[in-house]
Amino acid sequence: METPPNCDRGHWSELPMDLLRCLLERLSFVDFHCAKMVCSNWYLCSKQTLGPKVGSPMLIMSQEEGSYCLYNPEEDTFYEAKSNYRFLGSSGKWFLVVDSRSDLHIINVFSNERIRLPPLETVKSSLYKIERLGGDKGFNEFIIIEHEKFSSGNLVTAEDLRAVLWVDEKKGDYFVVWRFEECPYLRFCKKGDVHYHEISTRFDVQSGGLKDVVLKGNSLYVQTEHGYIRHLDLSGQHSFEDVWVINWHPVRMGGYRIISFSNNFAVTTSGEVLSVLAITSESSFERNRTFHLYKKQDTKLIKVDSLGDEALFLDFGITVPADHTLGIEPNSIYFTRDDRFRHKRVSCIDICVYNLATKTIKRFPSLSNLKLKDAQWFLPS
Repeated sequence: METPPNCDRGHWSELPMDLLRCLLERLSFVDFHCAKMVCSNWYLCSKQTLGPKVGSPMLIMSQEEGSYCLYNPEEDTFYEAKSNYRFLGSSGKWFLVVDSRSDLHIINVFSNERIRLPPLETVKSSLYKIERLGGDKGFNEFIIIEHEKFSSGNLVTAEDLRAVLWVDEKKGDYFVVWRFEECPYLRFCKKGDVHYHEISTRFDVQSGGLKDVVLKGNSLYVQTEHGYIRHLDLSGQHSFEDVWVINWHPVRMGGYRIISFSNNFAVTTSGEVLSVLAITSESSFERNRTFHLYKKQDTKLIKVDSLGDEALFLDFGITVPADHTLGIEPNSIYFTRDDRFRHKRVSCIDICVYNLATKTIKRFPSLSNLKLKDAQWFLPS
């Protein structure tokens, strides 16, 4: 077939703006963000184009064979994600990942933007030291006593990393908090840091080990095994500051034939702390998953029956305003697993949305045949 007159074959980067804009307006959210990275002209046109609605909850999933994919429940569409990274946490379009060399990065999942973080072994501490063993052998942790280092016996790898991320899209600031599984210390950094600061999770004899963590802006909330919740401010120039500590005894549930039980916590848009119980129980007919919320009032725990016009994403441990136009359902809990920051020996991935008012669960049939190793909700906006 002959090339039509006056048509320069292959010059797709020079398509007329009107034609290109018409093309971009018909793309899905993910395809739109991929297309605008094709070249500078396409990027410029995307800024002048009414793109698809932003912010519908999406999932990033790792399958047992090692591949990754994105899933948009609203479109019921899968997108292959070619990556050698392991995804640890997210904030908006930004993901905290660890690469094959055990280095941390913050990447924009819809573009080529990437922020490399300090090496894991660059921890500012007088009590603890991490040494990289080289290659993919992982790290050795040492305890420092009177300027002498003694091996703690902990040989850890990138698979033992647990982490959370917060990115301020407008200011470009970020906070990263991580630890190795079973390690009694958290490490954190913020924009501009060249090393990590250290936080001991055993701040009191009665506190017990770490159970869960929520990061919201510069506020870090740490839950311990014995029911304490500690609030820290990470915005200081050199370290962190304790804001408050509350003793919040875990809620116990009776009257159920319980198969699994977890007690996490979450922080609302107003800063209120909620206890979140996820229960899998069994009756004579079926297996059910239910959620129960509590808040502390004086010395008592009060049951919370409704989140109102907010939705809780348990992967982040925070609530966000509901938005029907974006598919964020009000008075609902978005769930994947209940051991995000401290893995259980046997974990169960259960991707669902639980409505507190109707006490019903919505699952996604397109995911039923996938063999998943992990999954996380994220909000692109």
